Amino acid sequence: MGNTGQTWATGGGARRRPRPLSPLREHLRDTFWFAPTVGLAGAAALAAGVLEVDRLVVGALQEDGEYATVESLIGIADDTKTIITTVGSAMLTFIGVVFSISLVALQMASGQFSPRVVRLYVRSRITKCTFAVFLATFLFALLVQASYEGDENPRTVSTVPVFSSIVCVLLVLVSLGLFVAYVNSTLRLMRVSHVIDRITRESFRVLGRYGVADDVRPVLAEPGAEVVHTGRAGVLRDVHIARLVRVARRHGVVLRLIPRIGDFVVPGTPVLAVHGGAAPPPRALRYTVSVGVERTFHQDPGFGLRQLSDIAQRALSPAVNDPTTAVQCLDRITQFLAALARRPLGALHHCDRRGAVRLVQDVPGWADLVDLGFAEIRGCATGSPQVTRRLMAALGDLWWLVPEDRRPPLERHRALLEHAVARAAPDAADREFALLPDRQGIG
Repeated sequence: MGNTGQTWATGGGARRRPRPLSPLREHLRDTFWFAPTVGLAGAAALAAGVLEVDRLVVGALQEDGEYATVESLIGIADDTKTIITTVGSAMLTFIGVVFSISLVALQMASGQFSPRVVRLYVRSRITKCTFAVFLATFLFALLVQASYEGDENPRTVSTVPVFSSIVCVLLVLVSLGLFVAYVNSTLRLMRVSHVIDRITRESFRVLGRYGVADDVRPVLAEPGAEVVHTGRAGVLRDVHIARLVRVARRHGVVLRLIPRIGDFVVPGTPVLAVHGGAAPPPRALRYTVSVGVERTFHQDPGFGLRQLSDIAQRALSPAVNDPTTAVQCLDRITQFLAALARRPLGALHHCDRRGAVRLVQDVPGWADLVDLGFAEIRGCATGSPQVTRRLMAALGDLWWLVPEDRRPPLERHRALLEHAVARAAPDAADREFALLPDRQGIG
């Protein structure tokens, strides 16, 4: 088995990078069908188990001659039958109404912030859990209704759905609790501050798992071959790091990922360069490169900045005109870049258990991330002093945080911002006001 672990130096000593997980879990989180399917399967299994318990209990009571107890159980089941019938008929309608309203609210949020916030809704655990439990409750209620028998003779009845009725009522109570949590979660997704905070937390999670690179690249042999993409065209979402390391170790080569995560690739695009030997067979590299219709956070440290920049630009558009939202995005962009201020940025080197580099994966450099965070916002901010003042403060704060060799991109953006404001505000007093650093924009 290949080991993709790696050590790096930090202020507290050497630490070990967490072992990259299979992309399968991340891909399942980006789907909406998996959790409801598991919920339906679980509901069917639970119904079969609880109904079997009911059958065994009735059978044991009949063997012991406890016919009065069986008759009382039949009375309890008759009392709960109305409740179960109501649950079964109303739950599916309730599901349709609730999620229809939620999708309309989500559409409004995506139009106001960015279409990419839809993925936050799709990846939300509480949303999937609520939907799964709702469907499970509906299916469980149907199965319990189907188990009712018309025979009320305590000597001949084969099953009395008492425990299954109790479980169904408990599922309804759980559904109500999840509904409250779901409404709260959906309302939070409609508030821009929570959306920005969620994006930032996802970005830092990527940094904690994949974000520490190495400035010094290993000495690699000349590439002997290239592996081209043969699947559908789309965005390079992620690669199966552990599998690529194993393949490279078995064939005694080093693989280098040519495009970056987030690049658009088409069939025939070279995706892997092979150093030190012949290319592994195509079968060994199957399912190691994932291409989709949109970028994900999984292995893409720049995707969070992309989303924050999109939200800020939309907020600065004449149709929205919300500079405060742009300032909030700049707050988080500054936070993200400050966390990278002294981290090495170059390439990720994934090693096997013996410490030999087997996979080299490029990541965005410091200048790339600064441009991604500030360039487009700077182009839209010249007419809003609140944003230009916050941008000047951000550039100044980062200038003091980064090493000297990382200051030129910040100085370049500062100079470009000054020139843009000079063109937009001919009056000297307006220029001075718009370029005064202020972490709140305007007080």
